[in-house]
Amino acid sequence: MKPMMDMWLRVRRSAQGLLADCRGLAATEFALIVPVMLILFFGTDEFSSGIAVNRKVTLMARTLSDLTSQNLSVTDAQLTNFFNASAGIMTPYSATPVRSTITELYVDPATKVARVQWSKGSAPRTAGTTVGIPTALAVGDTYLIYSEVSYAFVPTVGYVLKNSITLSDFTFTRPRQSKCVMHSTTVCTTT
Repeated sequence: MKPMMDMWLRVRRSAQGLLADCRGLAATEFALIVPVMLILFFGTDEFSSGIAVNRKVTLMARTLSDLTSQNLSVTDAQLTNFFNASAGIMTPYSATPVRSTITELYVDPATKVARVQWSKGSAPRTAGTTVGIPTALAVGDTYLIYSEVSYAFVPTVGYVLKNSITLSDFTFTRPRQSKCVMHSTTVCTTT
């Protein structure tokens, strides 16, 4: 019986000694907290990068419509230059996932419906199709330059945000130098 009591006594003393020993406490707390802190750090980094890219997408949409609206007419070569110049806005992020389109719309004076006159870019719209516009811009017998930009944002680390997120924006601008901006063989529609 004595050996059994000695064993229980040793177990009890070891348990008390283990509870009183605080030497590994900091390492244990560190092991528990570090993964949470790393997720918060990388999540914040990815979120801030996403916000920066979203802002650049907005700037790119505005630049495309602004550059186009400053001309009397545009050629395919000029539009290519506009797309290339606006892609530079995405620096330091990759411009590869950018899809952008420039479209000129004519607002019918009778129906106030905007119809495509011409369209160029990654996803050009078919001439004659309708595009919804804000009611404040639905002024009959006017033209609008409509630019659309989308960007497939893929997180760098991909631990917190695993899938790509499509960021997009669009802008309407009125032609500045003339009633419309002609392209190739298109002419300004008259009523």
